[in-house]
Amino acid sequence: MTATAAISLSGLTKSFGDTHVLRDIDLDIAPGERVVVIGPSGTGKSTLLRCLNFLDRPDAGTIRVGDLTVDAGRATKAQILALRRRTSFVFQNYALFANKTARQNITQALVTVKGQSQAQADARADTILKETGLSDKADSYPAALSGGQQQRVGIGRAMALDADLMLFDEPTSALDPEWVGEVLDLMRRVADKGQTMLIVTHEMQFAREIADRIIFMDAGRIVEQGPPADLLDNPQDPRTVSFLRRVG
Repeated sequence: MTATAAISLSGLTKSFGDTHVLRDIDLDIAPGERVVVIGPSGTGKSTLLRCLNFLDRPDAGTIRVGDLTVDAGRATKAQILALRRRTSFVFQNYALFANKTARQNITQALVTVKGQSQAQADARADTILKETGLSDKADSYPAALSGGQQQRVGIGRAMALDADLMLFDEPTSALDPEWVGEVLDLMRRVADKGQTMLIVTHEMQFAREIADRIIFMDAGRIVEQGPPADLLDNPQDPRTVSFLRRVG
């Protein structure tokens, strides 16, 4: 692990039964870096994100975020909670509480994870709703919101945590095409603030625009990585070449 990295993964491994999903992943992410992960479906991209904050528990490996180091094999509940305080997650299916308003969906984690008072959480949520263009939807429930608005609430919830690392798991894959643009625009604004981001996406043009580095994964391994122009325009590994030919 490098001492200057904001986030470091070492030897991260995960299996589901006899299926090896992640195979000895090593990855360093610098402060403020925007890293995009691409690759075929079923190759471990989403599992990588979920293991990073223990939504899925890794079988082996270590995760470091700032001065916090968590060993997958010996992680305690307190360490996992501390890790989740430093990471925030944007899900592809929004994962909003149906019985809570947009404001309440944002304040939930601020109170339960961050330990803020309700008044503090409400004030922070209102600021976030303004930044995401949803001030007029603060008291609306998810069923009354479009898919794009729901995902913007999901991103706002992640923004509110002021995490060291934001994780995006295919944030536009569940959206109708008409809503994709507004979500990608919000992600660009978040990135422009210097937020460290790890993004799984199939939006190749967006990956080219937002990424400092693109990682190509296949069969649970990092196959190739580099700046967008290098990886997308001049891939070196045959598996990367084949994948980009299919999605291009």
